[in-house]
Amino acid sequence: MREQELITACVQGESWARKEIYETYAPTMMSLCIRYVGNKETARDLLQDGFIKVFTHIHAYSYKGAFGGWIHRIFVTTALEYLRKTDALKSATDITEYSQQLKDVEVSVLDQLSADELMNCVKALPPGYRTVFNLYAIEGYSHQEIADMLGISVTTSKTQFLRARNALKKSVELLTKNGHV
Repeated sequence: MREQELITACVQGESWARKEIYETYAPTMMSLCIRYVGNKETARDLLQDGFIKVFTHIHAYSYKGAFGGWIHRIFVTTALEYLRKTDALKSATDITEYSQQLKDVEVSVLDQLSADELMNCVKALPPGYRTVFNLYAIEGYSHQEIADMLGISVTTSKTQFLRARNALKKSVELLTKNGHV
């Protein structure tokens, strides 16, 4: 019931409750922001924007589902809004010739990477690739849901994901070849 008390206190404007929620969720949300935008400075801005939205709309939380999941959705939406606003997703064009190649690509080399190394490789992806990769592989959205969220076609979503996987595979192979793994 502690979480419910915190939420109620936030709705009532209690700064101690906001601080506790921030301290609980900020590290995870910062990681999420970095995953989407690829750099810490912009991620810090998104972290601030996301928490402003959380605290502005906390009264709308319905206690259905996990509070952390509700916060997570706000941060994903905040990151996607930023990427749309900055036109970072413009490179996500519909390339239909890749639709034949969307079968599973061999990525066993990814198994050799630590989570931090993989996240560094993900951060290095171009914004369109990184966004679709995060939404599909990490957040678990379908390509149809991603297409709807980003205003792109399903084929474009699949293409961006395929390209992201291929780019990650090359990054990992390079790390392996250079003895970093």
